[in-house]
Amino acid sequence: MGTPDLACASLRALAACPDFEVAAVVTQPDRPKGRDLRLLPPPAKVLALELDLPVLQPEKARHESFVAELRRYTPDLIVVAAFGQILPASILDLPPQGCLNVHTSLLPRYRGAAPIQWAILNDDPETGVTIMKVDVGLDTGAIIATQATPISEADTSQTLHDRLAEMGAALLVRTIPGFVSGAIKPTPQPAEGVVYAHKIKKQDGLINWTQPARQIWNRIRGLMPWPGAFTHLPSGGKSSTSSQPHLLKIWQAEITSESGPPGEVLSADKTGIVVGCGTGSLRILQLQREGGKRLAPGEFLTGHALRPGHRFGT
Repeated sequence: MGTPDLACASLRALAACPDFEVAAVVTQPDRPKGRDLRLLPPPAKVLALELDLPVLQPEKARHESFVAELRRYTPDLIVVAAFGQILPASILDLPPQGCLNVHTSLLPRYRGAAPIQWAILNDDPETGVTIMKVDVGLDTGAIIATQATPISEADTSQTLHDRLAEMGAALLVRTIPGFVSGAIKPTPQPAEGVVYAHKIKKQDGLINWTQPARQIWNRIRGLMPWPGAFTHLPSGGKSSTSSQPHLLKIWQAEITSESGPPGEVLSADKTGIVVGCGTGSLRILQLQREGGKRLAPGEFLTGHALRPGHRFGT
């Protein structure tokens, strides 16, 4: 049971392992996306069809009609990876071996919807994956196995997502035989160290320039690719015909030792646009005006007359 790209790594690993038979794939319904709101299948469905597997797409997993349909497959074990719905007891109790979840944090730290993003936002030195037995709580089930990985300065939420997806898939395949045989015993999560990772909202990307440079830098990395870290470009660039500020996404930056008023442009040339922060400053290395494309500083400055003293706003 899974929906986004994260789930595909586990599905692919299970389908490729001769020790398992994937009876069916449960995923979210097709949703309208894009400017034309065309119905598009979730990534897990696309992969399932490529693998010639049956696909179930319940609007609500708790509906008895779906539970009855799932029961007909007589699963021995259900694997969950970013499915997107809370599973009722009627599903958790259905397979003899229960339900296992691939969670992208080292539980109990970062229970909830956005563990990858918050690990970077909070400047954690490491994170990892947990295989846990699903219960009726929110990521509160007993731990079956864990694997850690350092968070490097080059990591973004996207690179960390991709690495954790593959780590979780490999750990899952290694863990299931020992869990089913009883050789691996579930361990209750400790009561200490519980942290919740609430769902990311678009407004979380808004940069507060009074924060320290490292905190803003982590926001840029942690919210890539969505919603992205953004500020507002002062009006009056060479190509501007409006007095309104424009949204500006910042895709890449580095911390510098210069100092100046928060949000103020300290220097701007082809090597970068240096902006003052609450502590230190950031050199912006890749940015994108709303409706435009990602540009290096030199390319951006060709069309936008940013000068020292200009101030980014909210």
